[in-house]
Amino acid sequence: MAHDRLPPMLQRLWGREPVSRRGPRPRLDLPTITAAAIELADAEGLAGVSMNSVATKVGVAATALYRYIGSKDDLLTMMSDAIAPEPPDPSGRPWRDYLALWTKLQRDLVLQHGWVLEITKFAPPLGPRRLLWLDRALAALDGTGLDDGEKINVASALTGYALTDAAIVATAGTGVQEFEDAGIESAADYGELLVELLDPERYPAASAAVRGGAFRGAEGWVHDDDFRFGLDLLLDGVEQLIARRASGGQVGGQ
Repeated sequence: MAHDRLPPMLQRLWGREPVSRRGPRPRLDLPTITAAAIELADAEGLAGVSMNSVATKVGVAATALYRYIGSKDDLLTMMSDAIAPEPPDPSGRPWRDYLALWTKLQRDLVLQHGWVLEITKFAPPLGPRRLLWLDRALAALDGTGLDDGEKINVASALTGYALTDAAIVATAGTGVQEFEDAGIESAADYGELLVELLDPERYPAASAAVRGGAFRGAEGWVHDDDFRFGLDLLLDGVEQLIARRASGGQVGGQ
């Protein structure tokens, strides 16, 4: 696809729009508008982000924003890309250490900007910042013997895990009416409720786990030990795949 056929939003994201030399110099730029929208979203959630509210924040009429951004949906896409910082440099790091850090930083970023979960919907990245994170993950896997498709699948699986964990932490007990009605404010509260709900005959394994204290002592929903446990399971699988490749084995082989 030639860039003159790219949607206007992608042209803006990648700085590929034709530059007009006519007319007065623009008062605003996309980074300024996007940063203002992110501030509003961080403070009020996506409900606080509209073309009117962003225009007010940057000091122009709402109609003036359409000179820079085609729609609110385009603005949301730009916001989701703009929050991504520079990824860490994989140079000199073992692939496993790097991907553990890479995944945790993505999870932490989403927890910092919880509204992004409503935008991304687990869609593949299109913006330059998020694609730079993909690039660095692929670079970290150089020399492992995995092919390019496998490297992308590894990055996708780790990103999915980061987003899923962040979604659970961000939403559990917050804004969920059933949780609020039941007085659930932490994982420990959730465990106590399950003790009451689960019939040991119908749910023998789950009942035994919660009665044995699986959720006991958890003051909140964020627990890095739990996050790292799941992450290590995934990375162990990647390590096994790399070992199979090194020995000439195939996926699913012995």
